[in-house]
Amino acid sequence: MFNDCIIMAGGSGTRLWPASNSRIPKQFLPAPPSNDQGDAIMPGTFFNTAVDRALAVIDRQGDGRVIIIAGQSHAAHIVRACERYSPAELKHLVLIPEPAAKNTAPAIACAVNFIDWMSGEERKVLVLTSDHIIAPLERFIVDAAAAEAFAQADKLAIFGIKPRGADTGYGYIEAGKLVSRLAEEPKVFKVLSFREKPSREKAESFIKAGNFFWNSGMFAFSSKFILNEFRRSAPEVILPFGALRAPDERSFRTERGLRILWEWFNLGEAYKKAQSVSFDYAIAEKSSDTVMVNAGFDWFDVGSWDEYAQMLKSGSGTPVSTTVGTRSEIYELHTKDCFVDSDIPVALLGTEDLIVVVRSGKTGGPGSVLVAKKGETQHVREIVEQIRAKGRNELL
Repeated sequence: MFNDCIIMAGGSGTRLWPASNSRIPKQFLPAPPSNDQGDAIMPGTFFNTAVDRALAVIDRQGDGRVIIIAGQSHAAHIVRACERYSPAELKHLVLIPEPAAKNTAPAIACAVNFIDWMSGEERKVLVLTSDHIIAPLERFIVDAAAAEAFAQADKLAIFGIKPRGADTGYGYIEAGKLVSRLAEEPKVFKVLSFREKPSREKAESFIKAGNFFWNSGMFAFSSKFILNEFRRSAPEVILPFGALRAPDERSFRTERGLRILWEWFNLGEAYKKAQSVSFDYAIAEKSSDTVMVNAGFDWFDVGSWDEYAQMLKSGSGTPVSTTVGTRSEIYELHTKDCFVDSDIPVALLGTEDLIVVVRSGKTGGPGSVLVAKKGETQHVREIVEQIRAKGRNELL
């Protein structure tokens, strides 16, 4: 079991725009239904599914903690999402509201310093993101145990996902020799390299090579090991947090049963000084002690409308209205393989391989519509940048 689990619940939700936006990012939207061998994932938001996984792998008989890192503006979403948990579960949860969005390395550095101060001893730590769909839970627990064994041996363990195709929307991990400590699954490999999101040609070469995996963005390590890695490879990230004083009980308050670290003195200053950089770039790519767990669970980043549509399709040629927005009528004629998510009625005529997302604005904020060809929705982020460049931030 892990001592602590860090859930990164930040992000502005641009990849599922316009359903997801800065006011309600993807992690706080209802998670799509996912079935594995007939067992449905527990209902709730994307964020809730991450908390459920974390609670399944921490030491709940002892002082195991689930540390949630999210923007201050999203604290209310976190509080509401956590209302579904019992007092026995809530006692293991703590929220650290970030005063600024500074990428994943500062978020993890902040959380690990908190762990070190609150515990004063070596801790085994698992890092999860808040917008993945993973099933079955039982297999995730098995794979997490393998990662824990390597974390205890002062290795950085990352979960690699067997590619379902030559996708250009993910980073890749190049796996080397087998270093598994157990005879059974999962297999664990030495990491040779990390590769950024590739071109189509490069992604196809990765698939052909056979030893490349998608980077899930989930990590395991020991607290002392990763603090040393930060000091060695990214002092500009860790030092501002190391200068903070340990929070005392007056720093916390409780809302609806959730403990929140609201008054950590000088945390805002630490975030201003910390370099904005990803954990992959700052630490994982530079560490010589990195291994990859070949994940046996089904994993969906749901980082694009293509991924989302794949999970929600109801059959060939049938448009789908999802539960992300208000379910509405879909009318179609001479239409094939289209996906629709709309809070108002939509009619499709003579269309094929389209993704259509409509937010009418009737629940607040301006209306927005996305129409995309399937296979292109990884570029939604670029559309968002165009909107931002025109100063239309109210659409985001």
